[in-house]
Amino acid sequence: MTPETLLEIDPTDVNSLLVRPGERTFRLVDCREESEWHICHLPNAQLVPLSQFGELAPQLFTDPQEHVIIYCHHGMRSLRATEFLRQRGIAHTQSMRGGIQAWSDMVDPSTPRY
Repeated sequence: MTPETLLEIDPTDVNSLLVRPGERTFRLVDCREESEWHICHLPNAQLVPLSQFGELAPQLFTDPQEHVIIYCHHGMRSLRATEFLRQRGIAHTQSMRGGIQAWSDMVDPSTPRY
């Protein structure tokens, strides 16, 4: 399956992409708010708060071929952001299922939970 057919991606699959040697082939976006970002965030993620997504997206997401993976706390906001970008032609956008909470459960237990 290709990214455009999968709306969600598991945290373990995101981790596999992060640790894969070579150039990164996707952009990791955190759509939580800045206060949540300061509690914890994934390495090399870009903060684009959902509250500002509509305003910032046209400048930040311009390549319709770019693979974008978005996460939030539990996966609901990132689904909304994913659907927002897909509706605007960024077809390779995916939401990390379960958000950073699932990341803490499935990938890295040292990631703070809140």
